[in-house]
Amino acid sequence: MLSFNVIMNKQSTLALLLVGGLLTLLVCSCTGKSKEERRLPSLKIGAMSSMDYLPYVVAEKMGIYDSLGLEVEIVKFFSANDRDAAFRAAQVDGTVIDYTGAAIQHAAGMPLALITAHDGYFEMMATGGLSTMEDLRGKKVGVSRNTVIDYSTDLMLRAAGMEPTDVEKPEVNKIPLRLEMMLGGELDGSVFPDPFITIAKSKGFASLSSTMALGISVTGTMMRREALDEKSESVKLLLEGYNLGVDYLLSHPRSEWQSILVEDAGIPEGLVDQVTLPDYRHAALPSAKDMEETLAWLHEHDLVPADYTGEGLVDGSYLPQ
Repeated sequence: MLSFNVIMNKQSTLALLLVGGLLTLLVCSCTGKSKEERRLPSLKIGAMSSMDYLPYVVAEKMGIYDSLGLEVEIVKFFSANDRDAAFRAAQVDGTVIDYTGAAIQHAAGMPLALITAHDGYFEMMATGGLSTMEDLRGKKVGVSRNTVIDYSTDLMLRAAGMEPTDVEKPEVNKIPLRLEMMLGGELDGSVFPDPFITIAKSKGFASLSSTMALGISVTGTMMRREALDEKSESVKLLLEGYNLGVDYLLSHPRSEWQSILVEDAGIPEGLVDQVTLPDYRHAALPSAKDMEETLAWLHEHDLVPADYTGEGLVDGSYLPQ
């Protein structure tokens, strides 16, 4: 027969094992729960195919946002009108947009703010036989009305000593369709972002001018005020992740992330090495000069009220310190 002490020792050992097991389960349960509790509200960011939003995509694809505890979904659009409609309907929290589009919606009373500028650029591409901006006189230049395409087209024409009325400007909202119409001879020229610049050049089209050559910046990220108020920490991490995405792009060879150019930016695999990337910078506010020129163009075209000054359009509260 076992002694009383042996029995008690075995019971004590069993009790300790049970308590230890319960504590382990409790810790695991609590740890899992706290991880979920720590995860911030997710964000949906709209974008059209361009190099502007590439740092966002890199941060998403390379696990940067996941490491920050933030879920970001990039929603792609092929029309500025479709993108803006989704923004107004709160189907996205924010979007990569031209300053003109942001100001028009802000002037109409939409609660929003630009939280950072971007570094993408746009080029005027023209069909065969056209080699200067002057050659576009009397030609058909496709635009998406009241967007960065329309704005940039006017700036490029004026920089060349021409007026917007010196060309025909049929409205074609979808970027791929404008390129298709140029290939079919229905348009003589149009302003494009990359990857369409690279694709157009591969088809033999000529670049006549660019926003980069003119020294202007025209796009940024616009957020709904509701998202800024209710998801402020998420928005700050969005830009922190953007900066880390920029760092990744600048410190890693293209071969390590070229699949992103193909799968997310739409670059044909055979043209990946021909894409000219912008000089990416960390998140920063749009310059006063670029905003002043944008507002001047909008007033000239009566796209905003005469007394609209753009006050409150730009908000630097969410930039990483």
